[in-house]
Amino acid sequence: MCTDMGGPVNKASYAFGVALLSAQTYGPMAAIMAAGMVPPLAMGLATLFARHKFSSNEREGGKAEFILGLCFISEGDISFAARDPMRVLPICMLGGAITGALSMYFHVTLMAPHGGLFVMLIPGVVQPIIAYRLAIISGTLISAILYAYLKRSEVDASLNKKILN
Repeated sequence: MCTDMGGPVNKASYAFGVALLSAQTYGPMAAIMAAGMVPPLAMGLATLFARHKFSSNEREGGKAEFILGLCFISEGDISFAARDPMRVLPICMLGGAITGALSMYFHVTLMAPHGGLFVMLIPGVVQPIIAYRLAIISGTLISAILYAYLKRSEVDASLNKKILN
C-alpha cells in the first residue's frame, strides 16, 4: 500500500484484500487499509515536527495530508514522494509494514472494502477498534519521526545548489 501511493502496486494490494472479503477473511483488509493511511498521516505530522525543514508550500500540503490520510486517500502523498523519493518511500513503507503487522498481530478485522475514518464510525465494522487505531498511530509516528529527522532542510538544499552553480 505504501510503495506507490495509489499506483498499480497499491491497487493490487487493495484488490487482494477485497477478494479475501468475499471469502470472509477480514484480517488482511484491516492491515491493507491501516497501512494505506500511514503515508499521508506521517508526512502531515513530519511537517509539524520539523517545520523549519519544509517550505511553506510543503507545510500547507502537510495540513491537507491529515484530511487525506483520515479519508484513506494516499495519492496526496505523491508530491512528497516525488520531491524526496529516496527518503519518503522507504520510510512510508516501513511505517506501513509496522502498521500492517500490528493489525495482523492484534487480529483486527475490517468487514468493508474501504479504510479511513468513515469505516471506524460504523459500529462493528472494525474489530477491535482500539487495536486498529493503535496500529495506525504506531506506524504513523515511526514514519513521521524518521522523516522529520532525515529530511534535509529546504534552506540547506538551496544553499547547495548555489554553491554548485
